[in-house]
Amino acid sequence: MLIVDDEESIVPAIEHFAQRLGFDVEYRRSGREALASLAVLKPHVAMVDLQMPELGGIDVLKAVRAADPECEVILMTGNPSVDTAVEAVKAGALDYLAKPFDLERLRALLVGVREAQEDREELMRADADVAERLDFHGMIGRSPVMQELFSDIRRLAPHVRTVLVTGETGTGKELVARALHLEGRRRDRRFLTVNCSAVVETLFESELFGHVRGAFTGATDQKVGIFEHAHGGTLFLDEAGELPQALQPKLLRAVEHGEVQRVGSLETRRADVCVIAATNRDLRAEVASGRFRRDLFYRLGIIEIHLSPLRKHPEDIPYLAASFIREIAQRLDRAITGISPGAERLLQKAPWHGNVRELRNVIERACLQSAGGILTEREFSTAMSRPGELEEPARVAERDPALLSTAQREQIRRVLAEANGNKAAAAKQLGISRRSLYRWLDRLDVAL
Repeated sequence: MLIVDDEESIVPAIEHFAQRLGFDVEYRRSGREALASLAVLKPHVAMVDLQMPELGGIDVLKAVRAADPECEVILMTGNPSVDTAVEAVKAGALDYLAKPFDLERLRALLVGVREAQEDREELMRADADVAERLDFHGMIGRSPVMQELFSDIRRLAPHVRTVLVTGETGTGKELVARALHLEGRRRDRRFLTVNCSAVVETLFESELFGHVRGAFTGATDQKVGIFEHAHGGTLFLDEAGELPQALQPKLLRAVEHGEVQRVGSLETRRADVCVIAATNRDLRAEVASGRFRRDLFYRLGIIEIHLSPLRKHPEDIPYLAASFIREIAQRLDRAITGISPGAERLLQKAPWHGNVRELRNVIERACLQSAGGILTEREFSTAMSRPGELEEPARVAERDPALLSTAQREQIRRVLAEANGNKAAAAKQLGISRRSLYRWLDRLDVAL
């Protein structure tokens, strides 16, 4: 609780009364001092004198409500008037009290503030508890679309050999792949991941299928490829749309016949592998343009699971947020107890082009900025003001050509500078593949 009054004599009585109701009390002599310390103190309620030099109570009220909409403000004055009371309520005051105070009225106001705070904390605990019960291999969702996804995974997992998982960046494609593995018959065998956009193209075949000694310069010993290493288990090909074209026929043979050849060898080896491929690109368009083999697409896509973007099921956001806050607060050792209604509305309305990954990143930034207590609009507005993950340039241009602007160019330059020019690290920070980063650099004419 924050008391703002240039007459210090009134403070002890209010402080004693508020402390008995469970409030910690801070005092500031002027409106300017109060506003300067607002971000640090984060009070749940402020009692502000109406008539103070320099900055009056109405001005302080408006500034507090603008800076922290979750902070309730009670105006107090020794010269009450109807006009001033109406102005105060219109400006967002919780109430308008005349000095000397009606203590029962003040008690009711403070108890109401405290109970609202407790209700918010209880709601987040309840949402986090529900999220724990809803958790399905790291995915959380109560919406029909997520429950249907979980049901499909349980039904398909024991029978599939190839699955194509599609969806926007950040929707949880790797979590789906792991869930398919854990719900299937190979759950006790290896689950290996290959990021198809992160492997140097010239070494891709060797990484995937292995090589024999002397197969190429630097091949000083034989190497078992990832396909063989995954024998009996599951191989997850992330960013499968980035597969080099020259490798696609060999991948098709490995997937279709379970046969691989190490680079430099004529010997065929068996590899019984469940292959789950994931992409955020439109593979049908890639097939039509000749960049992706039609037969490989049909083989990988015998079963296709498409993940809906978060904006299509916003009813899951409170449970995701509560789960992320609980996890992150424990890791950071912060006593974060809830989220304000205004902050929750802000999360619900956000477009979340980076989906669940972006939501989690925003929540982590908000938690880092908070010293504890209730997360408010202030923390989330700051956390969300940082540019998030980039979409594919073609997709952005199609939605709004004006978005391909200086903002994207400066964001990419900043991230590249932070990564000391490392394209792979910059792409990871931006939430896109390395090839997508090169497309952005070309589209925005960013010098390398």
